[in-house]
Amino acid sequence: MQTKRVLFLCTGNTARSQMAEAFLNQAGHPGIEAYSAGLEPSVVNPLTIKVMHEKGVDLSEARSKSVTEFLNKVFIHQLITVCSQAEKNCPAIWPGVLKVEHWAFDDPAAAQGSEEERLQVFRRVRDEIELTIKEWLAAQE
Repeated sequence: MQTKRVLFLCTGNTARSQMAEAFLNQAGHPGIEAYSAGLEPSVVNPLTIKVMHEKGVDLSEARSKSVTEFLNKVFIHQLITVCSQAEKNCPAIWPGVLKVEHWAFDDPAAAQGSEEERLQVFRRVRDEIELTIKEWLAAQE
């Protein structure tokens, strides 16, 4: 069986795509590997690391990666954009991609307010991503 590679793409690769990659890889589904990248990579948001730690996922060593690390270098079967900016600006031609999907999630990094208020937004988005990953995996079987 060939390994199905899924790339989660967002603008900065600092929150949503990192969460999606981690949840899909943590699921340990045989034959599926997840990656994440950003159009404008930055630094993984500390609140992303914090809320994922609450779920038992260690992203302390995670780094923001550029889409150029994968384009024409890693055979990707499915591309999933997790923000509208990436959906609009992702490469129009990606060799080998069999399916492209868009999952719209709010940008938790844009949340305003106290740290606790921002954490609530990060937790909500994290939980939405986790549920979407579970539903996506169920549909793969």
